Amino acid sequence: MMRKAVLLALVPLLLAGADSDAGKPVYSISPCPGAGLGRSLVPVKSLFSDHPETRAVLITADGCPALKAYAPGYSDANRFISWSMAKTITGMLVGELVSDGRLAIDTPAPVAEWRKPGDPRGAITLRQLLNMSSGLAHIEVGDPVERSDTNQTLFVAHTADMAAAAIAHPLETKPGATFKYSSLTTLILAEIITRTLTDSRDPKVRASAYTAFANQRIFAPAGIHSAILEFDGAGTQIGGSILHMSLPDWGRIGGLLLDGKATDGTQVIAPDWLAFMKAPSPTNAEYGGQTWLNRPGGAGGHVALFPGKGPASAVAADGHLGQLVIASPDSGPGRGIVVVRLGNTPDTANPALMQTLGDVVAGFDRK
Repeated sequence: MMRKAVLLALVPLLLAGADSDAGKPVYSISPCPGAGLGRSLVPVKSLFSDHPETRAVLITADGCPALKAYAPGYSDANRFISWSMAKTITGMLVGELVSDGRLAIDTPAPVAEWRKPGDPRGAITLRQLLNMSSGLAHIEVGDPVERSDTNQTLFVAHTADMAAAAIAHPLETKPGATFKYSSLTTLILAEIITRTLTDSRDPKVRASAYTAFANQRIFAPAGIHSAILEFDGAGTQIGGSILHMSLPDWGRIGGLLLDGKATDGTQVIAPDWLAFMKAPSPTNAEYGGQTWLNRPGGAGGHVALFPGKGPASAVAADGHLGQLVIASPDSGPGRGIVVVRLGNTPDTANPALMQTLGDVVAGFDRK
C-alpha cells in the first residue's frame, strides 16, 4: 500500500516535468472543487507560446492552486519583481493607517512641503493621490523615455531621496480634475506612510519601520514570507515600482484583492477600504485606489485590462513588462479566481497579452 501511495503521489510530478527536457514550460495542475480549468487551459498555454517572455503563471480558484506553470529556469525559489504592481500594495498599506485613524482620506495630504502659505499643492488630498488625480506635473513616460521623471528619479538623478524629488514638482492642473498615472505619486504615498510611522530621518530607522509595518499588517497575516522591499537612499520604500515576491506569494496578494482575506479566512484588508480600492475613480472609470479595473471608459481612450471579457468586477495589480495579479471575485467557485502572470513582455505587446489573459479569466466565468 505504501509503495502504491508513493507511486500515485509521483504521477502529477512526473506529468508536470514531462516537458522540462525539451525546454518547455513545466505545468502542475491540481484538482480544485468546482474549478475545472476548462476553456482556460488553451489560453494559459498561449501565454507561454505566443507572448514573449512569460516566466510564471498561477491560477487559484477559491484559494486552491488549480494551476502553476514555470518557464525553464524558474521555480518557487525565485522572487519576481513587481514593477508597478507595488502600487496596489502601497494602497493597501495606506488603508491600514486610515483604518487606524492615523490618516484621513479627504483632508489635505500630510506633506509638510506643501503647507506653506499660498502653495496650491496644500489642497491635494490623500484620495486624489490614491486615485492618480493629484494634478502634479509628473511625466511617467517621456520622449525619449530615459528623460521621463520616473526614470530620472528612480535610476539616475534622485536615487538618494526620491520622495523629495516627487514632492517638489509643481501643479499643472487643479487637484482632482484630471487623471495622470504616476509612479512618483505613489512614491509620495510611501513617504506619507513612512512619516506617519516614524519621525526619524535616519534611512535605516525609516526603512525598518516601514518593513515592520508591512510585515505585521499585510504580509504575515496573508501568509506571505518571501517579500523583499527596496528603499532609496533616504529610507523611502520605492512604493510605486520595486518589491519582490515568489509566485505563490503574488497569488496571496491576489487573494487579498478578492475579498481582503487570507487563505485561512483572516480579514487582512478592511472591507470598506477594499471597496474604495475597487471603486471607479471620478477621473478614470478603469482606475480605483492604486488598482486597475476591468471597465471601459478609461482616461484618454486607454484600455488597461480586457473589458468585455470576464466580469466587470475583475481588478488587477498591473506592472511594467506584463506583471499581472488579476482578481476576479465573480469567476469560478467560492471567493473567485486569481490569475498571476509574470514575465518580460515589451509594453507594445501588452494589448495582445491582455486579451489572452482576458480569455483565461473568461474561461472561469461563473455560470
